Amino acid sequence: MDELVPGGNLPLPEGAVTVRVPGPFDVCALITGEGGKVRGDADFVFYNQPSAPGARLSGDTLIVDPRRLRAGAARITVAVTPARPGTPLGRLPAPVLHVSGAGGRPLARFAPPRPRQETVLLLAEIYRRGDGWKLRALGQGYADGLAGLARDFGVDVVDDTPTAAPPTASGAAPGTHRTTTRAHAAAPPARRPPTQGTRPATVHTTPAPRTPRAAPSAAADDFLALVNSARSRAGSPPVTLDARLGEAARLHASAMAAAGRLGVEGADGVSVFQRLTATGYTYLTVGEHLVSGPRDAAELVAYCLRAEQPRRILHDPAFRHVGVSHATKGRSGDTYWTALWARELTPDGLARTAAEVVDLTNRERARAGLPPLAVDPLLARAAQAYSTDMAVRAFYSHTSPEGTQPWDRAAAAGSTRRSIGENIACGQRSAAEVVEGWMNSPGHRANILKPGFTHIGTGFAGGGPAGTYWTQLFGA
Repeated sequence: MDELVPGGNLPLPEGAVTVRVPGPFDVCALITGEGGKVRGDADFVFYNQPSAPGARLSGDTLIVDPRRLRAGAARITVAVTPARPGTPLGRLPAPVLHVSGAGGRPLARFAPPRPRQETVLLLAEIYRRGDGWKLRALGQGYADGLAGLARDFGVDVVDDTPTAAPPTASGAAPGTHRTTTRAHAAAPPARRPPTQGTRPATVHTTPAPRTPRAAPSAAADDFLALVNSARSRAGSPPVTLDARLGEAARLHASAMAAAGRLGVEGADGVSVFQRLTATGYTYLTVGEHLVSGPRDAAELVAYCLRAEQPRRILHDPAFRHVGVSHATKGRSGDTYWTALWARELTPDGLARTAAEVVDLTNRERARAGLPPLAVDPLLARAAQAYSTDMAVRAFYSHTSPEGTQPWDRAAAAGSTRRSIGENIACGQRSAAEVVEGWMNSPGHRANILKPGFTHIGTGFAGGGPAGTYWTQLFGA
């Protein structure tokens, strides 16, 4: 059995091959011709459409018989997404691809580098070479979600049911992206309901109160002393307690305790970020720890310092304020903690963030031999207004609730540019993270590197279900 590395190739025997990716993942496949595009929606094999000529999906296993593929098929791209929608792959066990031939004979194994914030991972492609077929290991992270992946391969995916922002266990929120120019931007596909973990019941001889109990302020003081000590050792400036963050943390910890589960969004449909902005705190960057189990502030901080992602948030030098609270679920006695970290939004801070997005975008264009984009104040005004609108009204789409498109919004801001393109993203916590995500997504990358674009405007807003909303408007 071969151990493949990214870019490694493997000649395949005649007949069907089996591709399996065990774990908390959804497997999907796209069947394309030589040009890399599907011929129709039937070429997208995933959990809502588990079969196509020559390809059949069952659970975590995909069976491909190249002899039975539709006419003109030259490539099958195999990808995985988290079974729980929106969860970054970096929070799950690393996916491993197992390839076998007739009779279950092992052919190859591929363990790609561990992804981080990506929500899709292209694992491999089965492609025609002469009269035979080969498998190539990929391991390419993709930031645009399942719908974006399908769309960039030419599938028009339509949403039948709205999806809520998915909860996360702790750390940064997942990031998703979409892109459009003057073309229809399809919505994400309808998803099956996310599975919820269960835990055994605990029997108490003395009934506990039924309502969640808010944490005393002493816990916040203990937490502050411990985290500032840890930040000092990491070379980060101290943070201070902010009553607004503390109130949002208290409300969210109580909501999680009442529901008996961790989540960025409570059972009331309100995200932790919406609770924060409702207090009047507007932020430039935000982080959160949502944790159950620690009995006191010392155990919470110890947990946050053990794992990479929570530790990165605790040490992040960008944060200036923190708020923390916990609540206990009555009958189970489980303790739910919320710690919120933030830096307040200022006009100068927003201007610096926008300038950093433009600078990083122009660096990518320079690498491709393209001239830089100039900032257009009218495009910037439209982009900022749209990011704010998405955060305030809690929607995420290239089409506004009123039906306006990117070019409509640019024109409304006074722009007379003939060609308009738009990238949007949500959930990313920095300019570097959002530009990296866009560059990892073919559709967004195409907008950034489009030779015909000459100008750009950038917008950012915090709040809403996802926490952050980013917009790039391109013009020519």
